[in-house]
Amino acid sequence: MAEKSRILVVDDDADLLKVLSIRLEREGYEIQTADSGIRALASLPGFRPQLVITDMRMEGMNGMMLFEAIHESEPTLPVVVLTAHGTIPDAVDATQRGVFAYLTKPFDRQQLIEIIERAVTMFGDSERKPENTEWRDAIVTRSAAMEALFREAWMVARSDTAVLIRGESGTGKELLARAIHNASERREKPMVAVNCTAIPDQLFEAELFGHTKGAFTGAAEARKGLIRSADHGTLFLDEIGDMPLPFQAKLLRMLQEREIRPVGSTEALAVDIRVISATHQNLENAIADKTFRDDLYYRLNVVTLEIPPLDKRREDIPLLAEFFLHRARERSSNAAVGVSGFSRQAMEMMMSASWPGNIRQLQNVVDQCVVLTTSPLIPASLVERALRLKEKALLPFAEARDRFEFGYLTQLLEMTEGNVAQAARLAERNRSEFYKLLRKHALEPELFRNREDKE
Repeated sequence: MAEKSRILVVDDDADLLKVLSIRLEREGYEIQTADSGIRALASLPGFRPQLVITDMRMEGMNGMMLFEAIHESEPTLPVVVLTAHGTIPDAVDATQRGVFAYLTKPFDRQQLIEIIERAVTMFGDSERKPENTEWRDAIVTRSAAMEALFREAWMVARSDTAVLIRGESGTGKELLARAIHNASERREKPMVAVNCTAIPDQLFEAELFGHTKGAFTGAAEARKGLIRSADHGTLFLDEIGDMPLPFQAKLLRMLQEREIRPVGSTEALAVDIRVISATHQNLENAIADKTFRDDLYYRLNVVTLEIPPLDKRREDIPLLAEFFLHRARERSSNAAVGVSGFSRQAMEMMMSASWPGNIRQLQNVVDQCVVLTTSPLIPASLVERALRLKEKALLPFAEARDRFEFGYLTQLLEMTEGNVAQAARLAERNRSEFYKLLRKHALEPELFRNREDKE
């Protein structure tokens, strides 16, 4: 049985809301109603509509305000606005701002049904078309924000449009790129990932374009390069902001001409690739600083997809933690196999952490806890220890200074076996000043003297 298209209907007039919802249900749609813009926004994550139909004039948040709020989080979700006081300028303004359709009451029922069918065909298929989620199964999530991102990714995957994926380090940009590749017509061909930070500047051209035998010292044999390895597939350029400026012009020419010239060759070779790039940097600032070409930016940034950081999708933390725990158990051959989960306090601590390193940091914390735990349930103390190691790397100046002083004084006393005069000389401080430092840190020289001296 075909899945019904889901429509959210919004109107603060209860009678009109009921009439419209009954009519649409008779047409075979699944309907959710909301009597205000605020309630409509609250229902989006759970109901996940494929279309929103809203009245224009409502108390508080009107139809256009609701449209703007929806499109901040779900820019591909179509919105139809109904109004009893519409004018041609209003309709033009609404459609220019991105409203899918603007209908004046009383509207023709058949006209509304045609608009709904068109919207569902154009946008609803982006969610309903795949019969399974294998194309993006590598991304573990239950987040509504990520589901909205997947809908955009599915739509983008159906074309060869260049995509720029933005997101903080550790959010899973390469996994999203691979999901887009898996959902595309190029999925049977390779996706080649290139880490732009890992290739020395002087080798960039040879690594990507390939080279002939003897093209330069050490080129003992010809190589076809990473771009030709991705021919008829997808080239993923990770951390594109770190690409050397001289090579950016050559990449731009390749994107324009769809051909490359290997180093040492005079022959241009045609290539057929789809390019997906990713960055955690602000490329607009890089353009202003003259470290990134604006013409290349516009070539790569046809569609932007932004992955939310982990602290904006906290509902995924338990799911990801269990996923990484299960994977750690599978890799382990010792007592870690007996680890069954996290204590309630440990999970609460992970849910409230800031996660500056995002999913990569969460995986590191889970791996560390699995290795060190001696109980079936990972305790909060291990999670706290792992998080402290990651999150408190930069100490306040006073605390860092005190830690250094304590360690330095301890080392001196160990070297001199508690001889204060000798330790003070090594530190190039007078004895009274040195004693003051020892009192500050509650260090007793006697504790560092050997047993014979004590006796």
